[in-house]
Amino acid sequence: MSTHTQEIVERSVVIDAGNVDLAGDLAVAANARGIVVFAHGSGSSRHSSRNRFVAEQLRQADLGTLLMDLLTADEERLDARTGHLRFDIGLLAERLVGAIRWLETQPETRDLPVGLFGASTGGADALVAAARAPDRVAAVVSRGGRPDLADEELPRVQAPTLLIVGARDEVVIKLNEQAMRWMVAPVRLEIVPGATHLFEESGTLEQVARLARAWFARYLNADTNSPAPG
Repeated sequence: MSTHTQEIVERSVVIDAGNVDLAGDLAVAANARGIVVFAHGSGSSRHSSRNRFVAEQLRQADLGTLLMDLLTADEERLDARTGHLRFDIGLLAERLVGAIRWLETQPETRDLPVGLFGASTGGADALVAAARAPDRVAAVVSRGGRPDLADEELPRVQAPTLLIVGARDEVVIKLNEQAMRWMVAPVRLEIVPGATHLFEESGTLEQVARLARAWFARYLNADTNSPAPG
């Protein structure tokens, strides 16, 4: 794993995700060995400080990052009033797939293996997208995620999946354990001691970043079909 401190410039992009244009921030070094697309949780956006912290750590491991909004500005205003779009897992997953296909059109990312990092409900978005684009998604990481919301798509996921949950987030631990029983892909559950749902406790988000970095560094490299580490 690289330990260099090369600065990677992040640039604003407009992602053609099929029938909608979405705002994103793309950062890819010339020597990137993979690209990680972030799916934020309900009520959040590409500006999420927690996801941006994780993204920065991933870039230090020669991984490109794409932080994106899953809703348009008009949709975000509507969702702020109704709250229904943030739980439309099928819609948001399709937009993630659209972003993956968009990456195939960009010179600096078209040949890179893709990983998905989902937070909260974004964990379900990421898993459904992985199920729908098995040819492109090489690894998934979920932080405090709701993989149970991926429902019948879970057995179709082929990408090695890491589920990270806080030890004090007991309900979500149970939901992750239930989801694991539906999955046939390599899957691992990591429980971070002392952490609640948002990983606000000192040092807990750093553990999330370390775990995600190791997972993506392994699976966005060469052999994505090897067993999950025990």
